[in-house]
Amino acid sequence: MHIGHPGERGSVPGNACRSRRRWVLAGASIGLGAFLGVPVRAGDYPDKAIRLVVPFPAGGATDLMARALGQRLGESLGKPVIIDNRAGAGGGIGAEAVAGAAPDGYTLLFATMGSLTINSSLYRNLRYDPFKSFEPITLTHNTSNLLVVHPAVPATTVAELIALARRSPGSLTFASSGNGTTSHLSGELFKSLAKVDLTHVPYKGSAPAMADFLGGRISMMFDTTSNFVEHVKSGRLRALGSTGRRRSPAMPNVPTISETPGMGDYEMSLWLGVLAPAGTAKTITQRLNREIALVMSAPDMVRQMADAGIEVRLGSAQEFSALIRSDTAKWAAVVKRAGIRID
Repeated sequence: MHIGHPGERGSVPGNACRSRRRWVLAGASIGLGAFLGVPVRAGDYPDKAIRLVVPFPAGGATDLMARALGQRLGESLGKPVIIDNRAGAGGGIGAEAVAGAAPDGYTLLFATMGSLTINSSLYRNLRYDPFKSFEPITLTHNTSNLLVVHPAVPATTVAELIALARRSPGSLTFASSGNGTTSHLSGELFKSLAKVDLTHVPYKGSAPAMADFLGGRISMMFDTTSNFVEHVKSGRLRALGSTGRRRSPAMPNVPTISETPGMGDYEMSLWLGVLAPAGTAKTITQRLNREIALVMSAPDMVRQMADAGIEVRLGSAQEFSALIRSDTAKWAAVVKRAGIRID
Protein backbone atom coordinates (compact mmCIF):
# COMPACT_ATOMS: atom_id res chain seq x y z
CA MET A 1 0.00 0.00 0.00
CA HIS A 2 1.18 3.48 -0.79
CA ILE A 3 -0.18 6.54 0.95
CA GLY A 4 1.08 9.87 -0.32
CA HIS A 5 1.93 12.96 1.70
CA PRO A 6 -1.13 14.59 3.27
CA GLY A 7 -2.28 17.78 1.60
CA GLU A 8 -4.07 20.81 3.00
CA ARG A 9 -6.19 20.28 6.11
CA GLY A 10 -9.28 21.39 4.24
CA SER A 11 -12.16 21.45 6.72
CA VAL A 12 -10.38 22.93 9.76
CA PRO A 13 -8.45 26.04 8.58
CA GLY A 14 -7.07 28.42 11.18
CA ASN A 15 -7.12 26.07 14.18
CA ALA A 16 -3.36 25.82 14.37
CA CYS A 17 -2.92 29.63 14.31
CA ARG A 18 -5.50 30.16 17.04
CA SER A 19 -3.91 27.40 19.13
CA ARG A 20 -0.45 28.99 18.81
CA ARG A 21 -1.82 32.31 20.12
CA ARG A 22 -3.35 30.54 23.11
CA TRP A 23 -0.04 28.83 23.94
CA VAL A 24 1.88 32.13 23.85
CA LEU A 25 -0.55 33.60 26.39
CA ALA A 26 -0.49 30.40 28.45
CA GLY A 27 3.30 30.24 28.69
CA ALA A 28 3.57 32.36 31.81
CA SER A 29 0.89 30.41 33.65
CA ILE A 30 2.55 27.10 32.75
CA GLY A 31 5.82 28.27 34.25
CA LEU A 32 4.12 29.60 37.37
CA GLY A 33 2.14 26.38 37.81
CA ALA A 34 5.30 24.28 37.60
CA PHE A 35 7.05 26.57 40.11
CA LEU A 36 4.21 26.28 42.62
CA GLY A 37 3.87 22.52 42.09
CA VAL A 38 0.36 22.89 40.62
CA PRO A 39 -0.48 20.49 37.75
CA VAL A 40 -0.60 22.13 34.33
CA ARG A 41 -4.20 22.67 33.27
CA ALA A 42 -5.43 20.50 30.42
CA GLY A 43 -6.31 23.73 28.61
CA ASP A 44 -2.58 24.36 28.23
CA TYR A 45 -2.12 20.99 26.50
CA PRO A 46 -0.03 20.41 24.49
CA ASP A 47 3.04 22.54 25.23
CA LYS A 48 5.57 20.14 23.66
CA ALA A 49 5.82 17.38 21.05
CA ILE A 50 3.59 14.31 21.33
CA ARG A 51 4.98 10.82 20.75
CA LEU A 52 2.70 8.45 18.84
CA VAL A 53 3.95 4.89 19.34
CA VAL A 54 3.35 2.59 16.35
CA PRO A 55 3.83 -1.06 17.39
CA PHE A 56 4.95 -2.20 13.93
CA PRO A 57 7.94 -1.47 11.66
CA ALA A 58 8.30 1.67 9.56
CA GLY A 59 7.02 1.39 6.01
CA GLY A 60 4.14 -0.98 6.67
CA ALA A 61 0.45 -0.21 6.33
CA THR A 62 0.00 0.63 10.03
CA ASP A 63 2.98 2.96 10.00
CA LEU A 64 1.79 4.78 6.89
CA MET A 65 -1.67 5.33 8.35
CA ALA A 66 -0.11 6.64 11.56
CA ARG A 67 2.11 9.09 9.66
CA ALA A 68 -0.83 10.47 7.68
CA LEU A 69 -2.71 11.00 10.94
CA GLY A 70 0.32 12.31 12.85
CA GLN A 71 1.22 15.00 10.37
CA ARG A 72 -2.29 16.44 10.28
CA LEU A 73 -2.83 16.12 14.02
CA GLY A 74 0.42 18.00 14.62
CA GLU A 75 -0.78 20.79 12.34
CA SER A 76 -4.09 20.95 14.19
CA LEU A 77 -2.53 20.99 17.67
CA GLY A 78 0.37 23.26 16.75
CA LYS A 79 2.97 20.86 18.16
CA PRO A 80 4.82 18.03 16.35
CA VAL A 81 3.50 14.48 16.55
CA ILE A 82 6.56 12.24 16.41
CA ILE A 83 6.12 8.66 15.17
CA ASP A 84 7.97 6.13 17.35
CA ASN A 85 8.09 2.62 15.83
CA ARG A 86 8.31 -0.10 18.50
CA ALA A 87 7.85 -3.38 16.63
CA GLY A 88 7.66 -6.89 18.03
CA ALA A 89 5.41 -9.48 19.71
CA GLY A 90 2.42 -8.77 17.48
CA GLY A 91 2.33 -5.14 18.58
CA GLY A 92 2.89 -6.04 22.23
CA ILE A 93 6.22 -4.26 22.67
CA GLY A 94 4.83 -0.90 21.62
CA ALA A 95 1.67 -1.38 23.68
CA GLU A 96 3.75 -2.23 26.74
CA ALA A 97 5.85 0.91 26.28
CA VAL A 98 2.77 3.12 26.29
CA ALA A 99 1.14 1.26 29.19
CA GLY A 100 4.17 2.18 31.32
CA ALA A 101 4.44 5.81 30.17
CA ALA A 102 3.42 8.87 32.17
CA PRO A 103 -0.33 9.58 31.83
CA ASP A 104 0.20 13.16 30.67
CA GLY A 105 -1.04 12.97 27.07
CA TYR A 106 2.45 13.14 25.53
CA THR A 107 2.79 9.41 24.81
CA LEU A 108 -0.01 7.81 22.80
CA LEU A 109 -0.52 4.38 21.22
CA PHE A 110 -1.65 3.84 17.65
CA ALA A 111 -3.06 0.38 18.27
CA THR A 112 -4.17 -2.36 15.95
CA MET A 113 -7.00 -4.75 16.67
CA GLY A 114 -4.49 -7.56 17.20
CA SER A 115 -2.44 -5.84 19.89
CA LEU A 116 -5.57 -5.06 21.93
CA THR A 117 -7.94 -7.98 21.35
CA ILE A 118 -5.91 -11.00 20.18
CA ASN A 119 -2.62 -10.84 22.08
CA SER A 120 -4.26 -11.48 25.44
CA SER A 121 -5.29 -14.94 24.18
CA LEU A 122 -1.95 -15.73 22.54
CA TYR A 123 0.61 -14.66 25.15
CA ARG A 124 0.66 -16.08 28.67
CA ASN A 125 2.84 -13.33 30.10
CA LEU A 126 1.42 -10.20 28.49
CA ARG A 127 2.82 -7.18 30.32
CA TYR A 128 -0.16 -4.92 29.77
CA ASP A 129 -3.90 -5.25 30.27
CA PRO A 130 -5.95 -4.19 27.23
CA PHE A 131 -8.73 -3.01 29.54
CA LYS A 132 -6.86 -1.53 32.51
CA SER A 133 -3.62 -0.16 31.03
CA PHE A 134 -5.11 2.39 28.62
CA GLU A 135 -7.62 5.19 28.19
CA PRO A 136 -9.30 4.68 24.79
CA ILE A 137 -9.50 7.92 22.80
CA THR A 138 -11.04 7.06 19.44
CA LEU A 139 -11.09 4.65 16.54
CA THR A 140 -9.45 6.08 13.43
CA HIS A 141 -9.38 3.51 10.62
CA ASN A 142 -11.08 0.35 9.48
CA THR A 143 -9.85 -2.01 6.80
CA SER A 144 -10.16 -5.69 5.99
CA ASN A 145 -8.32 -8.69 4.67
CA LEU A 146 -9.02 -10.17 1.27
CA LEU A 147 -9.48 -13.85 0.48
CA VAL A 148 -7.46 -14.48 -2.66
CA VAL A 149 -6.72 -17.74 -4.50
CA HIS A 150 -4.07 -18.67 -7.02
CA PRO A 151 -5.51 -18.95 -10.56
CA ALA A 152 -4.69 -22.68 -10.52
CA VAL A 153 -7.40 -23.18 -7.89
CA PRO A 154 -10.66 -24.05 -9.76
CA ALA A 155 -12.93 -21.73 -7.79
CA THR A 156 -14.31 -18.34 -8.78
CA THR A 157 -16.57 -17.75 -5.77
CA VAL A 158 -16.40 -18.38 -2.03
CA ALA A 159 -19.17 -20.98 -2.39
CA GLU A 160 -17.18 -22.85 -5.03
CA LEU A 161 -14.08 -22.73 -2.82
CA ILE A 162 -15.99 -24.20 0.12
CA ALA A 163 -17.37 -27.00 -2.08
CA LEU A 164 -13.87 -27.75 -3.39
CA ALA A 165 -12.44 -27.87 0.14
CA ARG A 166 -15.16 -30.25 1.29
CA ARG A 167 -14.47 -32.62 -1.61
CA SER A 168 -10.74 -32.77 -0.76
CA PRO A 169 -10.23 -32.16 2.99
CA GLY A 170 -6.77 -30.83 3.85
CA SER A 171 -5.60 -30.54 0.24
CA LEU A 172 -5.97 -26.75 0.03
CA THR A 173 -3.36 -24.64 1.81
CA PHE A 174 -3.56 -21.09 3.13
CA ALA A 175 -0.55 -18.94 3.93
CA SER A 176 -0.33 -16.42 6.73
CA SER A 177 2.19 -13.87 7.95
CA GLY A 178 2.65 -15.91 11.12
CA ASN A 179 0.88 -17.85 13.85
CA GLY A 180 -1.72 -15.75 15.64
CA THR A 181 -1.74 -12.93 13.09
CA THR A 182 -4.95 -11.56 11.63
CA SER A 183 -4.16 -13.33 8.35
CA HIS A 184 -3.98 -16.62 10.29
CA LEU A 185 -7.14 -16.00 12.31
CA SER A 186 -9.04 -14.94 9.19
CA GLY A 187 -8.40 -18.44 7.86
CA GLU A 188 -9.24 -20.16 11.14
CA LEU A 189 -12.57 -18.33 11.37
CA PHE A 190 -13.28 -19.30 7.76
CA LYS A 191 -12.52 -22.97 8.50
CA SER A 192 -14.81 -22.94 11.53
CA LEU A 193 -17.83 -21.30 9.88
CA ALA A 194 -17.48 -23.09 6.53
CA LYS A 195 -16.77 -26.42 8.24
CA VAL A 196 -13.80 -27.18 6.01
CA ASP A 197 -10.30 -28.53 6.58
CA LEU A 198 -7.58 -26.24 5.23
CA THR A 199 -3.85 -26.63 5.88
CA HIS A 200 -2.26 -23.59 7.47
CA VAL A 201 1.27 -22.64 6.34
CA PRO A 202 2.75 -19.87 8.54
CA TYR A 203 5.51 -17.57 7.29
CA LYS A 204 7.64 -14.91 8.96
CA GLY A 205 5.79 -11.98 7.44
CA SER A 206 3.62 -11.27 4.43
CA ALA A 207 6.48 -10.86 1.93
CA PRO A 208 7.78 -14.47 1.98
CA ALA A 209 4.21 -15.77 2.08
CA MET A 210 3.34 -13.71 -0.98
CA ALA A 211 6.38 -15.00 -2.87
CA ASP A 212 5.30 -18.63 -2.47
CA PHE A 213 1.68 -17.73 -3.14
CA LEU A 214 2.48 -16.02 -6.43
CA GLY A 215 4.70 -18.97 -7.33
CA GLY A 216 1.75 -21.33 -7.04
CA ARG A 217 3.05 -23.22 -4.00
CA ILE A 218 0.11 -22.04 -1.85
CA SER A 219 -3.59 -22.33 -2.71
CA MET A 220 -4.96 -19.24 -0.99
CA MET A 221 -4.21 -16.40 1.36
CA PHE A 222 -6.05 -13.96 3.63
CA ASP A 223 -4.17 -10.69 4.02
CA THR A 224 -4.47 -6.92 3.84
CA THR A 225 -6.45 -5.84 0.80
CA SER A 226 -3.81 -3.33 -0.30
CA ASN A 227 -1.25 -6.15 -0.66
CA PHE A 228 -3.33 -7.79 -3.38
CA VAL A 229 -4.91 -5.00 -5.42
CA GLU A 230 -2.28 -4.82 -8.17
CA HIS A 231 -1.88 -8.60 -8.41
CA VAL A 232 -5.64 -9.05 -8.77
CA LYS A 233 -5.87 -6.35 -11.43
CA SER A 234 -3.05 -7.98 -13.40
CA GLY A 235 -4.70 -11.42 -13.24
CA ARG A 236 -1.90 -13.06 -11.27
CA LEU A 237 -4.33 -13.74 -8.41
CA ARG A 238 -8.11 -14.09 -8.09
CA ALA A 239 -10.03 -12.26 -5.35
CA LEU A 240 -13.03 -14.14 -3.96
CA GLY A 241 -14.15 -12.17 -0.94
CA SER A 242 -13.49 -9.41 1.54
CA THR A 243 -13.33 -10.31 5.22
CA GLY A 244 -15.06 -7.12 6.40
CA ARG A 245 -18.74 -6.52 6.95
CA ARG A 246 -18.78 -4.09 4.01
CA ARG A 247 -17.06 -4.33 0.63
CA SER A 248 -13.65 -2.73 0.34
CA PRO A 249 -13.70 0.73 -1.26
CA ALA A 250 -10.58 -0.29 -3.20
CA MET A 251 -12.34 -3.35 -4.70
CA PRO A 252 -16.09 -2.66 -4.62
CA ASN A 253 -16.90 -5.43 -7.10
CA VAL A 254 -15.54 -8.13 -4.79
CA PRO A 255 -18.29 -9.40 -2.45
CA THR A 256 -17.80 -9.88 1.26
CA ILE A 257 -17.40 -13.45 2.50
CA SER A 258 -20.53 -12.88 4.61
CA GLU A 259 -22.58 -12.49 1.42
CA THR A 260 -22.08 -16.22 0.76
CA PRO A 261 -25.01 -18.37 1.97
CA GLY A 262 -24.16 -19.94 5.31
CA MET A 263 -21.33 -17.48 6.01
CA GLY A 264 -23.41 -14.57 7.32
CA ASP A 265 -21.55 -14.50 10.65
CA TYR A 266 -18.13 -14.15 9.05
CA GLU A 267 -16.29 -10.90 9.77
CA MET A 268 -12.65 -9.93 10.23
CA SER A 269 -12.53 -6.15 10.33
CA LEU A 270 -9.09 -4.72 11.02
CA TRP A 271 -9.58 -1.57 13.04
CA LEU A 272 -7.03 0.85 14.44
CA GLY A 273 -7.30 3.55 17.04
CA VAL A 274 -5.52 5.87 19.46
CA LEU A 275 -5.18 5.30 23.21
CA ALA A 276 -3.39 6.98 26.11
CA PRO A 277 -1.93 5.46 29.29
CA ALA A 278 -4.49 4.78 32.02
CA GLY A 279 -5.02 7.78 34.27
CA THR A 280 -4.71 10.41 31.54
CA ALA A 281 -7.02 13.34 32.26
CA LYS A 282 -10.42 13.15 30.56
CA THR A 283 -10.07 16.76 29.39
CA ILE A 284 -6.96 15.71 27.43
CA THR A 285 -8.45 12.53 25.94
CA GLN A 286 -11.64 14.38 25.03
CA ARG A 287 -9.69 17.11 23.26
CA LEU A 288 -7.67 14.53 21.35
CA ASN A 289 -10.91 12.79 20.36
CA ARG A 290 -12.24 16.05 18.88
CA GLU A 291 -8.99 16.97 17.10
CA ILE A 292 -8.56 13.50 15.60
CA ALA A 293 -12.17 13.53 14.40
CA LEU A 294 -11.55 16.84 12.62
CA VAL A 295 -8.41 15.75 10.80
CA MET A 296 -9.67 12.26 9.92
CA SER A 297 -12.98 13.50 8.53
CA ALA A 298 -11.40 16.04 6.17
CA PRO A 299 -12.60 15.11 2.64
CA ASP A 300 -9.11 14.71 1.17
CA MET A 301 -8.08 12.43 4.06
CA VAL A 302 -11.18 10.30 3.50
CA ARG A 303 -10.34 10.02 -0.22
CA GLN A 304 -6.69 9.24 0.50
CA MET A 305 -7.64 6.37 2.78
CA ALA A 306 -10.33 5.03 0.42
CA ASP A 307 -7.83 4.81 -2.44
CA ALA A 308 -5.83 2.38 -0.30
CA GLY A 309 -8.86 0.32 0.72
CA ILE A 310 -9.12 1.97 4.14
CA GLU A 311 -12.25 3.44 5.69
CA VAL A 312 -12.14 6.31 8.17
CA ARG A 313 -13.88 5.17 11.34
CA LEU A 314 -14.51 7.45 14.29
CA GLY A 315 -16.46 7.31 17.54
CA SER A 316 -16.52 8.02 21.24
CA ALA A 317 -14.10 6.61 23.80
CA GLN A 318 -16.97 4.57 25.24
CA GLU A 319 -17.75 2.99 21.86
CA PHE A 320 -14.07 2.18 21.35
CA SER A 321 -13.86 0.56 24.79
CA ALA A 322 -16.96 -1.57 24.11
CA LEU A 323 -15.50 -2.73 20.79
CA ILE A 324 -12.24 -3.79 22.45
CA ARG A 325 -14.19 -5.91 24.94
CA SER A 326 -16.49 -7.54 22.39
CA ASP A 327 -13.71 -8.37 19.94
CA THR A 328 -11.50 -9.76 22.73
CA ALA A 329 -14.21 -12.30 23.54
CA LYS A 330 -14.76 -13.13 19.87
CA TRP A 331 -11.12 -13.82 19.05
CA ALA A 332 -10.46 -15.65 22.32
CA ALA A 333 -12.99 -18.25 21.16
CA VAL A 334 -11.33 -18.54 17.74
CA VAL A 335 -7.85 -18.88 19.26
CA LYS A 336 -9.10 -21.55 21.67
CA ARG A 337 -10.79 -23.60 18.94
CA ALA A 338 -7.67 -23.46 16.78
CA GLY A 339 -5.36 -24.31 19.69
CA ILE A 340 -2.99 -21.41 18.92
CA ARG A 341 -0.33 -20.45 21.46
CA ILE A 342 2.72 -18.23 21.02
CA ASP A 343 4.44 -18.72 24.41
